[in-house]
Amino acid sequence: MPNVFEAMLNTLKMSIDNTDKKEKKAPLHTGEVTNCWVYYTMLHEFLRYEEVGLNTTTDDEVNEMLKDAMKMCKPQLKRLEEFMVEEGIPLPGLPGKKPISNGNDIPLGAKLTDDELANGISLKVAGAIIQCATGQAQVVRNDIGYIWIKFQLEMITFGTTLKALMRKRGWLRVPPHYYPPGMPEK
Repeated sequence: MPNVFEAMLNTLKMSIDNTDKKEKKAPLHTGEVTNCWVYYTMLHEFLRYEEVGLNTTTDDEVNEMLKDAMKMCKPQLKRLEEFMVEEGIPLPGLPGKKPISNGNDIPLGAKLTDDELANGISLKVAGAIIQCATGQAQVVRNDIGYIWIKFQLEMITFGTTLKALMRKRGWLRVPPHYYPPGMPEK
């Protein structure tokens, strides 16, 4: 049975071996590039959603959650952009920031509720975690592998805090329970 600590030690040994030899890094393969490009696009979209949320919510806790999400996404975006530029990966053309507005000036039918905002952020976090796992599963180079692990851990940490807020507010959407045929009733 594989051991987490052995796996980490083996990865560290490979990194040290590669540094000692001063070998040139292998170019990224197409899967690694695609995962970078997709995650970069996801982060941009995530930030636009957070900006819209900040422009529409008047709830202090939701506002704080959205600001925390931005504090997580912006450094990830910067780190990934630097990596992509360094590796020669062209950056996608994406829309710019949303202008700041007052949530009280927007009619109720034209903006998302706090429940909808929290669940939208939750879906984006889940998608980001899956994309990081996909990137990690397809990675060959350790440098991008470390980036995926770091990003994924940050998303998981944020997601657990978000889930606590959603549970507290009654916003957590739970699928129906599954009772297999023949299961004894309690």
